[in-house]
Amino acid sequence: MDDYGSHYYKFTKDTENEMKDSYITVFDFETSGLDAEKDRVIEIAAIRCKGGKVVSEFSTLVRFDGRLPPKITEITGIQDADLVDGMDEDTAFRILNRMVKDSILVAHNAAFDLAFLHHTLMRLAKRSFDNAFVDTLTISRDLLFYPYTLQETCNQYAITLEGAHRAMNDVYACWELFQRFSQEVDIGGYLNKLSYLKKYGPPKWTPPHAVLYPTENRYRS
Repeated sequence: MDDYGSHYYKFTKDTENEMKDSYITVFDFETSGLDAEKDRVIEIAAIRCKGGKVVSEFSTLVRFDGRLPPKITEITGIQDADLVDGMDEDTAFRILNRMVKDSILVAHNAAFDLAFLHHTLMRLAKRSFDNAFVDTLTISRDLLFYPYTLQETCNQYAITLEGAHRAMNDVYACWELFQRFSQEVDIGGYLNKLSYLKKYGPPKWTPPHAVLYPTENRYRS
């Protein structure tokens, strides 16, 4: 079986009801830099959920042959020595691809993680993905006040996030945030939507099915 096969899910009619019956994969990458075309994923975490429950999870460091910039180690705590025995990239993404398969993808600042997913799959498998997705950052910008980092957004909902910028910690915090948002808004209305800051312009790469719109930070008066 080709673990990079085209086996993705697309919505049809009643989006909100379909979402309730669908698998959701919340995922997060830690990376060697910010450029999805040239930098590499160094840590992967993902949880596959259905009916509000986590049904499986996957987390691994990914072997990296280069040297991490000091800033990356400062942010994540991951050091070069930690990655020597990491899982090889191809195996790690084959496992992730099995989890992703027919699910909706959820991430905070999804444009970043989706870009790394796209460029890595293109490099390894010569194909990308077309999963539907939800970006919790986009919802945060509509509902809350600046700042919108995952940590600050969780703070506004009293969600505990210890060890931010380690992938699995971020994933579980994002999952709880997604569930909170689901109680406040029609999540289906945010399917495949990505907001971006008007002053910076749209991201360098986004999924072809993404609906982009400019926004500005909202500040407390």
